[in-house]
Amino acid sequence: MHIKILTLFPELFSQFLNTSIIKNTINKGIVQVSLINFRDYSKQKNKKVDAKQIGGGGGMVLQLQPLVECIEKNKVNETKVILLSPQGKLWNQKEAIKYSREKDIMLICGRYEGFDERINEYVDEIYSIGDYVLTGGEIPSMVIMESVTRLIDNAINKQSLDCETFDENLLDYPVYAKPLDFRGKKVPEILLSGDHKKIERWRKEQRIIKTKKCREDLLKK
Repeated sequence: MHIKILTLFPELFSQFLNTSIIKNTINKGIVQVSLINFRDYSKQKNKKVDAKQIGGGGGMVLQLQPLVECIEKNKVNETKVILLSPQGKLWNQKEAIKYSREKDIMLICGRYEGFDERINEYVDEIYSIGDYVLTGGEIPSMVIMESVTRLIDNAINKQSLDCETFDENLLDYPVYAKPLDFRGKKVPEILLSGDHKKIERWRKEQRIIKTKKCREDLLKK
């Protein structure tokens, strides 16, 4: 998979790309990441990429010319172009699974007051990672990269993906590790029974209980 990040601040990704799963997928050749500064595509002498809002209003707006030319220069036929904006559709596990099957993804990180509305004509999807506003799209792009790359074949142990939070619109079951008794808080006896059928049944029940307690909205789906 080739992931292309269009950003004004490529330096923000240096530590992220050299850590944990994303680093491993890059080293294995499973994922290729390209950091592209769309300021380089500005035709203004000072490489300016923003301008005042037409009609008045606070904040600067990202101009179309550098962004559109950057998209066109770096896009191939199979590229899926994603704009990151709090006005977009909410990113979730279902979307992560869908995009983990793609070969080429372009993530566009905004800044300032946002994008010229006409940018929507040059993208395939608009996504948000939550109902709040951030300074830019760099952190959302990292969230999307992290959630997608871990699902690619050979990125992590396949068994780790067999049952996860949000599968079947349920949270994951409770997990435990040693010690068996920590300050009087004990690991459930059922997990020590060795009866795998009973353990599996208990875990399914716990998923429902946990989802009802923490995310009842998922049960309605």
